[in-house]
Amino acid sequence: MEPSRYASYQQQIFRRGLAGELPPFTVEPEGLEESARRRLGPGPFAYVYGPAGAGTTMRANREAFDRWRIVPRMLTKSTTRYLATTVLGTPMPAPVLVAPLGVQSILHPEGELATARAAAELGLTMVLSTMSSFGIEEVAEASGAGPRWFQLYWPNDDDLTISLLNRAKAAGYTVLVVTLDTMSVAWRPSILDKAYLPMLRGTGIGVFFTDPVFRSQLARSPEEDLDAAVAQWDRMLGSAGRAWDELGFLREHWDGPIVIKGVTHVDDARQAAACGLDGVIVSNHGGRQVDGAIAALDVLPEIVDAVGDRMSVLFDSGIRTGADALKALAIGAEAVLIGRPFAYGLGHAGQLGVTHVLRSLLADLELTMGLSGYTRLRELTRDALRHQP
Repeated sequence: MEPSRYASYQQQIFRRGLAGELPPFTVEPEGLEESARRRLGPGPFAYVYGPAGAGTTMRANREAFDRWRIVPRMLTKSTTRYLATTVLGTPMPAPVLVAPLGVQSILHPEGELATARAAAELGLTMVLSTMSSFGIEEVAEASGAGPRWFQLYWPNDDDLTISLLNRAKAAGYTVLVVTLDTMSVAWRPSILDKAYLPMLRGTGIGVFFTDPVFRSQLARSPEEDLDAAVAQWDRMLGSAGRAWDELGFLREHWDGPIVIKGVTHVDDARQAAACGLDGVIVSNHGGRQVDGAIAALDVLPEIVDAVGDRMSVLFDSGIRTGADALKALAIGAEAVLIGRPFAYGLGHAGQLGVTHVLRSLLADLELTMGLSGYTRLRELTRDALRHQP
């Protein structure tokens, strides 16, 4: 196994500084968010940032990380680190995935295409959202040889669902991620105040508009009658409630690993294992769906303890720094997903911006891991942390 080289990004930044060159934008998480607020239009920023309700779940996600503290160890020869791993059959240079964030063209014209290129450049796995601004195949082409998973918002039309799964498989997506916590968009004041939901304007529905089954159900194409196409999308996705006993349908039509995203109750994780699923992503959608919900990190330990020996457990919701990622990994997550930060990078500078954010997080993770006294992921256990209620 080759040692990781992500920490070298720090030295690259310092060396460029000798020539008067600064990073394209800040590497500080809160500063990045504030910079994105100023740079993006009010609607696009509100859509990415906007939490459910009063934002208590989003704040709880961040506060949960503060309750877990790293306890560094000394004299461990940790100047060389190894971050490579394999999750659900996908080799990864580091345990970090690009989360399935939709409607990326509101942030940059190249949207998911730019993100796919940035992820592939670093060898990171991109999870493509069903609400992509571009078609499944077009994003796959942008990914090239890069690893990719497909996230499904499960339509209420079986023929359309089968079509989406077949397209994703044919385009080289290897793992299916089924999001369960978004049967409908939550009450989000930030976008309600601006009456801004880009999908109703025909943005972020590229996966549907390029689907042959979806198009066959329209009297006229989306290019000819956008309003009718949007209305059809809303009928197929806006009321798609599902139950546990329906998961067998997905297994019939997807022969790769299946992961469910949005799990924050240990009994749901146990049910997923009993259903023969391959993994769960512990997530509350970044605080975007249920206000007043439990922080995702607070339930990670019990879910890992309950099902971690039977299925992969990944973590999403609140990752902002390398220390955040290290804490989730030490608690027992096999990998973490990063969302809002890369979206802000996309809004700043397209592919270059996404690359900068991802390289910064990876460098931070490697440096924090080494400075804490660890060289390999398997060494990261809860003994590396102390929990402070």
